Amino acid sequence: MVLTLGEKIKIVMKRRGMTITTLAEKTGQTRQNLSNKLARDNFTEKEITEIARALDCDYDAYLTMHGSNDRI
Repeated sequence: MVLTLGEKIKIVMKRRGMTITTLAEKTGQTRQNLSNKLARDNFTEKEITEIARALDCDYDAYLTMHGSNDRI
């Protein structure tokens, strides 16, 4: 089973004991806006980076090219 990014964020929030309201405040958005983004799984890379920072996590995103295994 593959988890969406929104589901992964919710797992980390639960492990950190953080509410949507707290995460929204730490990332400078409203609770409703963050809740909608989590439901739609719709984030910019900048938002993901800010959320990771607020959750005290690293976020690494890259594309791995088949054949050469080059990471971009």
